[in-house]
Amino acid sequence: MRPRPDPTCLRTNVASRASQGARRGKRLAPALLTVLFALLTICAGSAISIADSPKADTPADTPKTPPPPKKDTDAIPGMPAAVDIETRKTGAEPVVTSRPVDIKVNSTLVLINVTVMDPLNRFVTGLEKEHFRLFEDKVEQQITQFSSEDAPISIGLVFDTSGSMGPKLQSSRRAAAEFFKTANPSDEFFLVQFNDRPELTQPFTTDTNLLQNALTFTQSKGRTALLDAVYLAMHEMKKAKNPRKALLVISDGGDNSSRYTETEIKNEVREADVQIYAIGIFEGMASRGRTPEEAAGPGLLNELAEQTGGREYAVENVSELPDIAAKIGIELRNQYILGYTPKNKERDGKYRKVQVKLNQPRGLPPLKAYFRLGYYAPTQ
Repeated sequence: MRPRPDPTCLRTNVASRASQGARRGKRLAPALLTVLFALLTICAGSAISIADSPKADTPADTPKTPPPPKKDTDAIPGMPAAVDIETRKTGAEPVVTSRPVDIKVNSTLVLINVTVMDPLNRFVTGLEKEHFRLFEDKVEQQITQFSSEDAPISIGLVFDTSGSMGPKLQSSRRAAAEFFKTANPSDEFFLVQFNDRPELTQPFTTDTNLLQNALTFTQSKGRTALLDAVYLAMHEMKKAKNPRKALLVISDGGDNSSRYTETEIKNEVREADVQIYAIGIFEGMASRGRTPEEAAGPGLLNELAEQTGGREYAVENVSELPDIAAKIGIELRNQYILGYTPKNKERDGKYRKVQVKLNQPRGLPPLKAYFRLGYYAPTQ
């Protein structure tokens, strides 16, 4: 018969084994936690790689091939069985191809300045549009613009300082001063003086005192290059700011020192939209000291002025100079402006003659109109 174990020893062994297991558990707990954490990490990584990997039946490096197009049983004979339509990408901006557009304006507006005088050589104001008729190459035109207001003017003073002007110089200066008195604040002026050759003494300015100061120290000497001076003034007038333009020429005779010819200057005057007014200070017809050039002077100045719608005033008594200059200034302030678009649309550069006729107002004596005789049509 086996002996029964002692209960006291049994409890002692159990307690001893329990304490040993607890100590072993304390040693194994960190290792188990480390193993569990590693297993969880491996599982999570496997889940991610599986989700991102291609399906088992589709190799990763094998490109997908689109399915064959479905056969269209309702296709129309002679037409393709399927139409490939490219889908527009969302957010893509449309491509716009721009080309410069050439805009051509073929209409031409012609402006004609008209001065109306009565038989006593007085200005006639107060006329209306219906009192005028306008013709181009004998074809009547429709007047589309009409004005009788005093618009700003760009004016060039062409002043003779040749040797023969000596005794007339002081009166000519006073004539210029009287002319400047008729100016408006918006007008602009320049000064060209000439003897053997022309010189631009004062460019464009609104201060007339500058021009008068320049004239104060002028001395007469040399010959007369009138045509060259007109050419220089026409060239300077291209810098004008105002649409209305005029030249005032004060000279005592014809040209005897210019490089340009009469024909060249007449063509230049015809091409430019500039009115020319001239004061010719000439010796009497019976004067023995009158040269052939001076004898031809009145005709030359008159032809230049007439072409542009201006006028030439012949003066024998120098005391009349200031009054005539003032009269020219007033005339420029009392002009009618007629505008029209030519019926002839050809841009051939040819010279076209202009004529202005008056419908005589009732109760007035016969009137006379002074106007520009023509212009050159624009070119292509």
